[in-house]
Amino acid sequence: MRKAGIHNFPAIDRLVYGKAAADALKDEAVRLDAKRVFLIVSRTLNTKTDEIEKIRRALGDKHVATFDGIAQHTTRKQAAEVARQANDTEADLIVAVGGGSAIDLAKIVIMAMEHDIRDEAGFDPFPMGPGVSFSPFLSPTVRQIAVPSTLNGGEYNAAALVTDERHKLKQIFFHPQMMPLAIILDPALTLQTPSNLWMGSGTRSMDHGIEALCSPAGTPLADEVVLAGIRILREGMLQTLQQPDDLEARRLSQYGSWLAAYGLQARVPMGASHGIGHVLGGTFDVPHYYCTPVIMPSLLRYNKPFTEDAQKRLATALGAPGGDAADAFAAFTKALGLPGRLADVGIGEDKFDQISKIAINHRFVQANPRPFKNEAEIIDLLRMAA
Repeated sequence: MRKAGIHNFPAIDRLVYGKAAADALKDEAVRLDAKRVFLIVSRTLNTKTDEIEKIRRALGDKHVATFDGIAQHTTRKQAAEVARQANDTEADLIVAVGGGSAIDLAKIVIMAMEHDIRDEAGFDPFPMGPGVSFSPFLSPTVRQIAVPSTLNGGEYNAAALVTDERHKLKQIFFHPQMMPLAIILDPALTLQTPSNLWMGSGTRSMDHGIEALCSPAGTPLADEVVLAGIRILREGMLQTLQQPDDLEARRLSQYGSWLAAYGLQARVPMGASHGIGHVLGGTFDVPHYYCTPVIMPSLLRYNKPFTEDAQKRLATALGAPGGDAADAFAAFTKALGLPGRLADVGIGEDKFDQISKIAINHRFVQANPRPFKNEAEIIDLLRMAA
């Protein structure tokens, strides 16, 4: 049991579940007295389903524009472009409907709107590198709502991952009010989510829970909630694997993601799985939802001498009481049909040196429960995951 620490509570108004997204958004717009709603949405949902049209109809004349050309890895350039569009429409509420990239884009767009950022370089005065514990941003005038279509769980976090394409680096930007005012869970929206994205994003949400559980800065409340989330998420994902159109299984998976991400809400620092994953995605274009299954088993083995008690509890939540957490997680991701090694996502040893040079300065790598003394130790971990 943890004996000392601080638990942070997030700047979020509410989470809405058990209601169709269109109806819930209509009610939220009324509650917030929003008059001009700008949608940032998944192109698949916009062009291959009627879900976004349902939202537009429900909003009526409150809807001012829809943007659906979201890059896989949120970029500074796109954030500036979309912020200009949103400012041009005089939007007073941003709504993200889609996966983690849509939600991250909405978070950083409200900051670009606030500071009238018009290009990539406009973000340069707002560093969020190692050692930065406060936000350089002003509080945003315009806030956002998140309606996730994946299980990533990034909507429960007051930070955005944004790639600086000039340097091929994924960076973290943060302000407490980048947390959505409301999150809306509607399993019907997820029926068109590709299976590999659904399953991969679920492991990313588990990653949030695992790194919070293993973090020295975790809290008793976060520990209990994320363990419940990991257990529920595993159950829901396995049910969805067997029956993809089972809305109750998808609802269960969403609840699991909500709980597993509680460490994010409490601002518990993530560890090296997140930090290295950001390098794999931002610099080497590995899909974000594949980063956890290829790194986490090896990282659990690396961290085990420092996190043994946490890993015993994790193994139980993963359905392997008395077993090894790393083996249980690897078996779970294999059952989901996800890649299990760095080589499976195109990362060979020729890239390890560059990864280690970037990762050693990442704030989450520096917060790993077992410290990395140098780049060579990161390379050793990467070789374990090769």
